[in-house]
Amino acid sequence: MKPLSPAEIVDAASDAAVGKSSLSVTKTMLLAFAAGVYIAMGGALSIVAGYGFPALSADNPAVQRLLSGAVFPLGLILVVFAGAELFTGNNAVMIPALMDGRIGVRHVLKNWGLVYAGNFAGALFFASVMVYASGIFDAGPWAEASRGIAETKTSLPWMTVFLRGVGANWLVCLAVWLGMSAKNASGRIIGLWFPVMGFVALGYEHSIANMFFIPLGMLYGADVGCADFLLENLVPATLGNIVGGALMVGCFYRSIYDKKDSR
Repeated sequence: MKPLSPAEIVDAASDAAVGKSSLSVTKTMLLAFAAGVYIAMGGALSIVAGYGFPALSADNPAVQRLLSGAVFPLGLILVVFAGAELFTGNNAVMIPALMDGRIGVRHVLKNWGLVYAGNFAGALFFASVMVYASGIFDAGPWAEASRGIAETKTSLPWMTVFLRGVGANWLVCLAVWLGMSAKNASGRIIGLWFPVMGFVALGYEHSIANMFFIPLGMLYGADVGCADFLLENLVPATLGNIVGGALMVGCFYRSIYDKKDSR
């Protein structure tokens, strides 16, 4: 089946945004909670795969990034196929409908706010209950790796995190765009997988993933406080994600392709 054209993808995003804006608060929050869990699942798997071969990674630093990147897309694949509301994806998806006048700024901000809160709750739940309380990282190198990830992410300069946030969601939203273009499951998985692998392997900063990674490291004893987490990482990563998704993908493509271009 022929994939959607770039112009048709933008129209599909606009239609999706109208549907998202009509969801009830309860449905939005539940679907957002699920997305936070799914992204955390991908994050947990990326720690297992990326940090499970310390001797190999010590001599080959790219191995850890590539292994983590190869499995992290599980999260976005679950979001897209199972159906869930992800803040970072919605940064791009909501913009074409806003620019078309089909929804207002209040609809966008309401969706982003509810989904962000739901994603946070889901990621925290999975980190605290399904990983830490279940003890799945207690053996092996993964608890130490979790501490190191949290400490590294919160020690970066503010502008560095912001720019890495732009890069992360630029790639994530391009993955969403590619996923919408495909008309079969295999095509959608491939479209979602490569850009997400890319952002992880490149070391970019994804706010929703960090809602899992950093609290998990804190639970395992990382020298990171709540203020460090929020102010040094989550705020700049979130702002960067908004720029990368809303401006570099949603606004960019709707500015290029008018609705008449897809007819």
